[in-house]
Amino acid sequence: MFGAPSRYAAPSARYRDIDVAARVQGATPHGLILIMFDELLKGIGVMQAAETVQDAARRNAAQARAISLLHGLESSLDYARGGDIAANLGRIYREARRLLGPTPGLDRQAALKQVYDMLATVSSAWQAIGPEVNAVAT
Repeated sequence: MFGAPSRYAAPSARYRDIDVAARVQGATPHGLILIMFDELLKGIGVMQAAETVQDAARRNAAQARAISLLHGLESSLDYARGGDIAANLGRIYREARRLLGPTPGLDRQAALKQVYDMLATVSSAWQAIGPEVNAVAT
């Protein structure tokens, strides 16, 4: 029942992709990172829901996307200019990837909540610096 693809899944995914593409086209570098965080947090939410109903296919797809976004966020870090902040963010992204994978000895839902909360905190901080970053860029 839950594993069967919905006839609405493909159009829904297509609309999501169009929405993301439209947001990306006009985004600043800061805005692109915000989009990545938005998509990452949505993906973790999908993983949490899929875990609840034991929908392995949906969970695995969301997991792959989330891990890819985390790699993208980490590769965007400028370690030379970012110093300790970049190093700390890199550690957070690596820990998030670890928690999204198999976590022996750790409840799956607890791991997903931990990674969601951790990344939501970073996302909130990123949003908070937006006006300052955008003022410098203009």
